[in-house]
Amino acid sequence: MRRILTAILLSLTLICMMAPMALAAEAAAEGAAASDAKMGYFGWAVLGSGLAIGLAAFGTGIGQGIGLSKAAEGVARNPGASGKITTTLIIGLAMIESLCIYALVVVLIVLFAKPFGF
Repeated sequence: MRRILTAILLSLTLICMMAPMALAAEAAAEGAAASDAKMGYFGWAVLGSGLAIGLAAFGTGIGQGIGLSKAAEGVARNPGASGKITTTLIIGLAMIESLCIYALVVVLIVLFAKPFGF
């Protein structure tokens, strides 16, 4: 299991590292220094955005899994309180999911911001 996870993480890292090189081919047609600065910015923006949304989804997935397991455990111990536990669980899951949505909004702002005014 650990080897599979390591292989997946390494392959995703390599894909993220190749994005600036793939985008750099288009920069050769545009021009000199300004183009290189733009491509450098967008390369780092893509890399940072990919890592940010990946970590956000990973963290919220773990948080939701732990919350769901504890809620199921609570209902199994006290079936009479299942209504209150379910309500609290749904509210908690919505709060956890909102953190990933906030990360997505920040990533989209970083990717689609136009810092060079073009």
